[in-house]
Amino acid sequence: MPTSDDVKLPGAATGLKTPDGTVSNIERIGNQNDRIVSQLHGKMYEQCLRLNLFGAASQAATTTTIALATTYTGLCLSNPAGNTKNLVPRQVMAALSVAPAGIAPMAVGGGYAAAGVVTHTTPLTTYCMKLGNGQAATGLADAAATLVGTPRVIMPFLGGFTAAALFATTPAIMDLEGSIIIPPGAYVFVYTLTVAVGLFGITWEEVPV
Repeated sequence: MPTSDDVKLPGAATGLKTPDGTVSNIERIGNQNDRIVSQLHGKMYEQCLRLNLFGAASQAATTTTIALATTYTGLCLSNPAGNTKNLVPRQVMAALSVAPAGIAPMAVGGGYAAAGVVTHTTPLTTYCMKLGNGQAATGLADAAATLVGTPRVIMPFLGGFTAAALFATTPAIMDLEGSIIIPPGAYVFVYTLTVAVGLFGITWEEVPV
């Protein structure tokens, strides 16, 4: 059995008790034998610092397709077949720029095919969330693409809109908290039940398969 000092996390120094660059044996223990820690930074700071956190967003207002149309427009994040990384979406964001004509709830959708998404009609620029760094993402983001397999709704993240009036809580941000993994061949996308127009964004981690 390996001990805690034998474990090596991807991108981390050897040993769970060895922070990067500094050896420390200091531990704070509570009265229920719990370890007391401080978050210190935002929860995604470490992944961002390690150049494992990436993002993509609309650069102009985008009109979405309706429901599960496979000739898709909006925002799609896909993992190419054969990639050595899993993509783990963290945040999905939407900000409408035009009042919808009808009730328009939004959701995170997804799908899978062994060959992955191969038609990237309108690619978006992906970027490392440690700005100014040249680390390239392996995930692909598109404002328009052809969805493959059987796309489906995974989870809603924004309620319906009053017809012809902007919903009061846009922009909307959903923190997926690592609850979806996009293996090679899979993808996620912003789903809208009816047409919506606005800006969309997504952040994700890249983790070895």
